[in-house]
Amino acid sequence: MKPIDDDERTILSAYEKGKLASIATKTELARFKAVARATGIKDRRVNIRLSSGDLNSIQAKALEQGIPYQTLIASVLHKYLTGRLAEKP
Repeated sequence: MKPIDDDERTILSAYEKGKLASIATKTELARFKAVARATGIKDRRVNIRLSSGDLNSIQAKALEQGIPYQTLIASVLHKYLTGRLAEKP
């Protein structure tokens, strides 16, 4: 994990001092909560076959991030499907 930079430190300090306030409206907050709930519901099960090497690499990455490897796989798939995961040029 990389250390935080000066800008991030400034934001963190302001947050810890209670100087930051949400600018979201009640309607926006309700929408954000609904989207979060819908995104977080895992109602389907999928079985996939992976090579031992790939699974070991996924498990190692998940361990580095402190999350279960299934969560990492689901996160990568979600990011890909929502366009937030791009190939390096």
